[in-house]
Amino acid sequence: MHHRPSVFKACVFLVAASACVASLAQAADSKLDDVLKRGHLIVGTGSTNAPWHFQGADGKLQGFDIDIGRIVAKGLFNDPSKVEFVVQSSDARIPNLLTDKVDMSCQFITVTASRAQQVAFTLPYYREGVGLLLPNTSKYKEIEDLQAAGDGVTVAVLQNVYAEELVHQALPKAKVDQYDSVDLMYQAVNSGRADAAATDQSSVKYLMVQNPGRYRSPTYAWSPQTYACAVKRGDQDWLNFVNTALHEAMTGVEFPAYKASFKQWFGVDLPEPAIGFPVEFK
Repeated sequence: MHHRPSVFKACVFLVAASACVASLAQAADSKLDDVLKRGHLIVGTGSTNAPWHFQGADGKLQGFDIDIGRIVAKGLFNDPSKVEFVVQSSDARIPNLLTDKVDMSCQFITVTASRAQQVAFTLPYYREGVGLLLPNTSKYKEIEDLQAAGDGVTVAVLQNVYAEELVHQALPKAKVDQYDSVDLMYQAVNSGRADAAATDQSSVKYLMVQNPGRYRSPTYAWSPQTYACAVKRGDQDWLNFVNTALHEAMTGVEFPAYKASFKQWFGVDLPEPAIGFPVEFK
């Protein structure tokens, strides 16, 4: 007796074939292929926020975000210079992705669940937090010394509706003085009107790099937030590639470039990735 394929089996075959065709079409349409054909990467970033992205004395963009873009370009073309940076405002970081004006945005973007509904985030490349900047001559060494001083400590902070609450998360009894600009906040520390300034830890570290021996900072930081690059949703091949480039910069073959950038902008010597069992599975 001859057996004919059942209608169910035929449907399964058709569904599988359709999925395969859709998968191949998606792979063919990947941003990865477009970028490789174009011959250079286009990265959206800023130009006014050291140490992340700012113009140097020569007018060229530099900073940690800029170095991250070059690392991805190196992965694509074995040439970190094959990248075009599009300067954009912070509110254009997502729209420029959605309209394909840039291939990726790398502009100290804080990862949030809300933003993840609009874009796909890459692996994180930095974890920000609030840190304290103190004069190098300060009698206070670590956060415990400042906490023990209670309301005898004055902390300068950039004016914000949450400024006082943010400082009090770490120093519940400290006096908080708010300033209209970052320069005024630092002046308060330099003049002795404030014992410390509370700001992004990356800014604290960069200021210490720029002014050797003038400032120091307790090791304690708080209020963590994650920085990642962003790409357009729906292109897994492109996201996978950028993640691979970032992962190997932080843990593998491109680590020397990431380490050098981290040292340049934050003054921190990163430990070498452990050899042997992959740290990702510990």
